[in-house]
Amino acid sequence: MNIVVLTQYGGKILGPIAKYILGPILNGIFNLLDIIHIPNVGLAIILFTIVIYLLLMPLTIKQQKFSKLQAKMQPELQAIQNKYKNKKDQDSQMAMNQETQAVYNKYGVSPMGSCVQLIIQMPILFALYRVIYSIPAYVTKIGNTFKVLADKIITQDEGQFLINNTELSSVAKAVKQYSGNIGKDLSNGIIDVLNNVSTTDMEVVSSHYGLGDLAYEGSTILGKGGLLDKFNTFLGINIINSPSVTITEAFKAGAYLLVIGAILIPVLSAVTQWISIKLAPTAANNDSGNDQANQMASSMKAMNTFMPLFSAFICFTLPAGLGIYWIAGAVVRSIEQVLINKHIDKMDLEAEIKKNVDKRNARLKKAGIDPEKLTRNASISTKAMSGSGSGSSSIAAAAKTVAKDPEKLKEEMAKATEYYNKKNGESAGSITAKANMVKQFNEKNNVQ
Repeated sequence: MNIVVLTQYGGKILGPIAKYILGPILNGIFNLLDIIHIPNVGLAIILFTIVIYLLLMPLTIKQQKFSKLQAKMQPELQAIQNKYKNKKDQDSQMAMNQETQAVYNKYGVSPMGSCVQLIIQMPILFALYRVIYSIPAYVTKIGNTFKVLADKIITQDEGQFLINNTELSSVAKAVKQYSGNIGKDLSNGIIDVLNNVSTTDMEVVSSHYGLGDLAYEGSTILGKGGLLDKFNTFLGINIINSPSVTITEAFKAGAYLLVIGAILIPVLSAVTQWISIKLAPTAANNDSGNDQANQMASSMKAMNTFMPLFSAFICFTLPAGLGIYWIAGAVVRSIEQVLINKHIDKMDLEAEIKKNVDKRNARLKKAGIDPEKLTRNASISTKAMSGSGSGSSSIAAAAKTVAKDPEKLKEEMAKATEYYNKKNGESAGSITAKANMVKQFNEKNNVQ
């Protein structure tokens, strides 16, 4: 069997993920279904979605463990935010950042904890959409089947009837969308167009070019029971058509059960998305009066309401195959979430925190950093910046005082000298005392 390399997505990030990871997985799933004589795109999409989400499940669990820890950390983080709420100067902001980092260190997590998992997951999920939208470009047998049609079309008029047709709405829309692909590679561009043509318009194209008698591997390609019909019909619905097109055609044919099935796709998409969102973990309630946090919570609530409705609209207007993907994805996420929630609820938070801290300390030691010294220096630096260090004022506070009254400089220096002399038992004003004062001050404030 010849391998057809069709117009695959060429993005620098998503392109390689789709071509070298997701595409081969979907191709393998479809080939396996073909071996057991059920080569169906709808079923392949569902299995493909399940496999990908299962592979991503460890990242999802890590992300939600972090969310659980963050909920426990939230009161401490909010207390720090409230402490510095009306302090916008640089010293206060630095002190707030130091204290916030100390909280994260206490729990052994990074402020970017959940972002890492999202950064890995999001490109994969976007690339997944690209693969499903252009299945002939990634599934060899489907691509080869369409190529037989494309070759016949090119032989007759190089696709001019197809390319210049403005009367067939789905054809005109697909040609406009893939005009760049047609210009680069006529054969692959035509396949991209044919993959997005409704069944009604395909009949017109087939009649014009005489495609009805074409076959691939001994089976007729078009028509009822043909290869493309077998590939694309799922539970009675041709997934190349959008639900809106299916409803229109079904009404004309009096196939009212098909109308109900087409309506169910966007409805189920919205319902399953809503369930998935409801099951997902949410941030802890914010009672601190933080206006920014309250605004973010309101925005998230609006987004959670909007997304299911938006998914219904998208699924109504785009090919039903994408709707099946959205539904399958939401169902898999919901089931995963129920299982993860049970696991997270049983999790010993204290043991998890200890494990995180141990891992963090091990990483620091491997990098040649003493974790205890790092934490101690951070604590000292925080106290100095917040003005709570014993025996001397912070550098910033002293600087501000001197700026207002230079005479205060002598007082500040005297206080610092007396503090370090008493601490080390040196004679006041001796060279040793002054040297030790400078040395210890530098160590105390982590000055290099």
